[in-house]
Order: sequence, then C-alpha cells, then structure tokens
Amino acid sequence: MNTIHFLTLAGSSLSIFRFFRRLGVFGIFLFSVLDSSFLVLPFGNDLLLIGLTSADRGGIGWIGYVIAASVGSVIGVLLVDVLMRKTGEKGLQRFVSNKTADQLKAKIQKRAGVTVFITSLLPPPFPFTPVMMTASALQYPRLKLLGSVLAGRLVRYTIEAILALYFGRKLIRYINSDKFAYFVYVLMGLALVASIVSILKWFSQRRSAALQNPA
Repeated sequence: MNTIHFLTLAGSSLSIFRFFRRLGVFGIFLFSVLDSSFLVLPFGNDLLLIGLTSADRGGIGWIGYVIAASVGSVIGVLLVDVLMRKTGEKGLQRFVSNKTADQLKAKIQKRAGVTVFITSLLPPPFPFTPVMMTASALQYPRLKLLGSVLAGRLVRYTIEAILALYFGRKLIRYINSDKFAYFVYVLMGLALVASIVSILKWFSQRRSAALQNPA
C-alpha cells in the first residue's frame, strides 16, 4: 500500500471514529456491538468512551456511556454466541488455532465464569473474542456467559470513565492532537485488516456448513 492510499484509509478511519463520537450514547452502543462481535477494534471502544466522558466536563453523562458500552458489548457477544453454540467445537477450529483453543478449553472447563469475567475486564492483548467463542462452543450457559461479560465490562468502563473525568482536560488536548490522530490511523488500519480476515473466516465457515448439510 503506497503512502497516498494509506493516508486515504487513515483519514477515513479517523472520520469513522469521529462519526461514532458525534452519535453520543447511541454511537458508543453501536461501536461496542461491533467491537465485541466479529469485528476487531482493539482499544477503539475504550478510546471512544474516554473521549465522550472527557467532553462531558464533569456531568453525569458518563453513567449512560458506561451502561451503553456494557450493554452493547453483551449484545455483540450474543451474536458470537448464537453462531458458535450451533457450530460447536468443530466450528471453533475455523476461528481459533488448535493450540490456543486447547489452552482456552482447559481454562474454561475449570473456571469458566472467572475466565470470562477477567477477559471482559482486561484490555487487549487478552483474547476477548476467542474466549467468548470457546465458551459458547463448549456450551457454557448463555445467561452465565452474558452476565459475566456484563459484570466485567461495567467494572472496566466505570474505571476508565472515572479516570477520564479526573484527567479530562489533559485527555481532551491529547485527543485533539496530531499524535492521537496518527494513533487512530494505525489502530483503525490494523482493525480493518483484522476485521476483513474475521469476516472471511465466518463466511468460509458458513459455506462449509452448507456443503456438509445441503438440506
């Protein structure tokens, strides 16, 4: 990819980020759904929450952002769960390497609730989506899965929102700086590539399932 194409992609990525930011509560809700499903947007949702909360200037709007982000994340996981619960462990192989899947299976089989909660609480590089896929493929109860995700996300986003309120002015200056813009450029570029790969794997899995079950 040459420099012109990269800058075009980067500019589009930043525009997308600002678009969701302008939507406020609905924007972070929708972004969270995408972030917790098959699209890969590392730190994107956290940055959006911090940006919205910092701009709130000490109001109580951050509570709505935290709730919207948490609920959106739960819905995103539900979308993953619906697919992986049907395909089971066989379908899991199309999204997660055998080595990673074996490691996650061992953790989930021993303490699934704790594993899901901690994964929902901690930021990347902890493998959030692979853990959710594995838990669903192993038929971990859906309500427990979603409940653990909701609890983890509420704690994580509340901490981020409080930090954003405390360091609000500094964060706003940083978000409006060129350094932050370039960071978003790189982040969204990588997210776009990873998301395309994830979607292609999903379509491949659906196609294989259709060929195996023509009826």
